[in-house]
Amino acid sequence: MEVANPRNHPSLKRRREEADGDGYPTSPPSAGDNGVDLSLLEAIEKSQTTVETLDLKTLKKLVLAFERRLRDNIEARLKYPDQPEKFADSEVELHEELQKLKLLAGGPDLYPELVNLNTIPSILGLLNHDNTDIAIDVVSLLQDLTDEDVLEDNDEPARVLVDNLVENNALELLVQNLLRLNESDPDEAAAVHSTLATIENLIEVKPAVAEIVCEKTKLLRWLLGKIKVREFDANKQYASEILAILLQNSSANQKRLGQMNGVDVMLQAVAMYKSKDPKSSEEEEMLENLFDCLCCLLMPLENKERFVKAEGVELMIIIMKQKKLAYGSAIRALDFAMTKYPPACERFVDVLGLKTAFAAFMGKIPVSKKNKKERYWEELEERIISLVSSLFAGVLRGSRRERLLSKFVENECEKIDRLMELYVRYSDRVKAETARLDQLEIDDFEMDEEERYNRKLDSGLYTLQLIAVILGHLWTSEHPRMRARIELLLKQHKLTKSDIMDILQEYHDNIGDLDGPEEKERAQSRIQKFISALS
Repeated sequence: MEVANPRNHPSLKRRREEADGDGYPTSPPSAGDNGVDLSLLEAIEKSQTTVETLDLKTLKKLVLAFERRLRDNIEARLKYPDQPEKFADSEVELHEELQKLKLLAGGPDLYPELVNLNTIPSILGLLNHDNTDIAIDVVSLLQDLTDEDVLEDNDEPARVLVDNLVENNALELLVQNLLRLNESDPDEAAAVHSTLATIENLIEVKPAVAEIVCEKTKLLRWLLGKIKVREFDANKQYASEILAILLQNSSANQKRLGQMNGVDVMLQAVAMYKSKDPKSSEEEEMLENLFDCLCCLLMPLENKERFVKAEGVELMIIIMKQKKLAYGSAIRALDFAMTKYPPACERFVDVLGLKTAFAAFMGKIPVSKKNKKERYWEELEERIISLVSSLFAGVLRGSRRERLLSKFVENECEKIDRLMELYVRYSDRVKAETARLDQLEIDDFEMDEEERYNRKLDSGLYTLQLIAVILGHLWTSEHPRMRARIELLLKQHKLTKSDIMDILQEYHDNIGDLDGPEEKERAQSRIQKFISALS
């Protein structure tokens, strides 16, 4: 027998609270003569009075009342499955008890007791309720209970609650409910936003949730579907943010999404902005999130291959040429794609990307409100240097190599002039940081060698090392004009080849074995070759 859904029954219609900043409309509030929402004021007054006396006794009272209303609703639905008017009142009463449970967010220290009372399974079970309004109530409750501000300074109670939620299949139930929500309904659209917020809150407390939710649910597929939608809205923005969170520290999620055609979906999503800019700051944030997702996806080797096959290199070059807001993000994506992946570097040269890349290398960067910030320019500069270094590492021989090297000879070696300008600037910055660290040690500030080295990297040492590596490639090409230009510029800046060798030696000595001992040995061998050639 088909169970009737009483969602549209008059007694169940109600106004929902608007989620902060979600952009979703709500029904007009009931108001007094002065336009003040009296029901809201009354609710706030009641909740404040209750929160002040929130203790174990109050918790048990709230839980008992909820369990009673839940039982009444179950019995009424079983007795009158096809007569909504017979169980509508019990549904309204259940809704009211769920609202009261939100008071528990005022006492997160009581969460372990809430778990001990075995209430969580009852609450989560309502995510499957035939009345989506009740399921939406539960989503809203879970969002409140796990809110970052509520859980702040309550680490242990937060962990107890989140562990219990995960153990009782909260992730699976939340996503199952998410799949049935219809975003053309404002209440359900707001519930989508609340669902994503709850998942984000759970990840904040228990980072392992990021992989668990992707392994056990269809969340990744839902997020991809949302991002495919061309029209922009608040939920598409939030979906892009959640996806970036799921991908940022998880190789498993990166690979999983790659297998789901995720690289192609991301490319299609950012392609919409190749010749136009976002219309709002929210849409701009979404675009940044999409590029964050793309860059995370480009960490595993197999996804770099998918990126090249899907003509991602060509798309990023087109975006750069259009000089819109996504310009810098396209350079970042190319940097991720080309790092330790020669096929992407070769494709970049083949599709005439050198001209576009070296325009950026020379500082010819389009100006917009966003990139007037100094840090934006620095990040872009560092990305371009990394990209050029990747090109030299990935294009080792043949006509492609010759085309790359020729860029440093054209226009009277202006690229070498620029390279040395960057070398001096970053060298000065690292020297200043080294002097500062020396002073800290004089002042008895304890610091081991690893921390000292990391601080120098943060100050620009890594970029300086890449510049030195590029100079090493140019020097070992044995091109007389290049060598003569480098020596002239070193002399002008009162530097010697030994200075470059020192940078390369420090780089050589600190190469890690993240990619395995064999790769470490190969990398050190390449750097040693540059040092030997310069000596």
